[in-house]
Amino acid sequence: MTSTANTDASNQGPSPELRQKHRKMWASGDYPSMVETFLTPLGPRLVEFAGIGAGQRVLDVAAGTGNASIPAAQTGAEVVASDLTPELFEAGRARAAAAGAELEWAEADAQDLPFEDDSFDAVISAIGVMFAPFHQAAADELVRVARPGGTIGLLSWTPEGMIGGLFKTMGQFMPPPPAGASPPPLWGGEDHLRELFGDRVELEKAERDVLEVTAFQRPDDFAEHFKGFYGPTIAARANAEKEGHTEELNQALSEFFSQQNLGSEDDARFEMEYLLTVGRVR
Repeated sequence: MTSTANTDASNQGPSPELRQKHRKMWASGDYPSMVETFLTPLGPRLVEFAGIGAGQRVLDVAAGTGNASIPAAQTGAEVVASDLTPELFEAGRARAAAAGAELEWAEADAQDLPFEDDSFDAVISAIGVMFAPFHQAAADELVRVARPGGTIGLLSWTPEGMIGGLFKTMGQFMPPPPAGASPPPLWGGEDHLRELFGDRVELEKAERDVLEVTAFQRPDDFAEHFKGFYGPTIAARANAEKEGHTEELNQALSEFFSQQNLGSEDDARFEMEYLLTVGRVR
């Protein structure tokens, strides 16, 4: 799942420069390979938790390669997969064709969605909308395009989990965030979601779970995977190189993945905590 970016710091309208910057970041590396290597279970998990089914019109926000969109379509739902980074759609279409799933693909910014008010029965996002830098703008759009009585289903990395820790580790090497931006893992906290949605959405259920990752033999293999394939880590590397801190970043990532390893040095195992939430639009 990928990110979106749009609004300026005053939240008064789109910022094409910031949007293009984030699109370029998520198009870098090889996010589809990350999905295929270890992220695939998250999409079906969200679809089941949110109760997506036949007859529903569903929008997947920051859908990436369709990790949640495709299993949603397989239930018989009418699905629109939207993302700021259409470069990911080619891999998504190939996945959908292999799965025998039919759905629509649309380039869209989560903070300025090109859809009418009240036009979807369910709006979902699996580790996607959380990367929109201006959280309130994105949350407002989720509510706007969902019909009254409709569902908002989210799966987000938690601040306390592995990805929350990774972003803290990378933060010292990243360029300064745009004014008014918020850290992505905040979406993995129930209090933050209640603050974003207010009384417009009733959170009906929330559940924490972990994604177990055993695809990498050694901790450094996982670190190298992120450095080569993951847009935010690639951005951190580029900034570290510019500032002359490449070795420090490499060391910090090596230490982080070693500390997160719950297996052995030659048989690594990781647990990535996420929060599932389902809310009802009032």
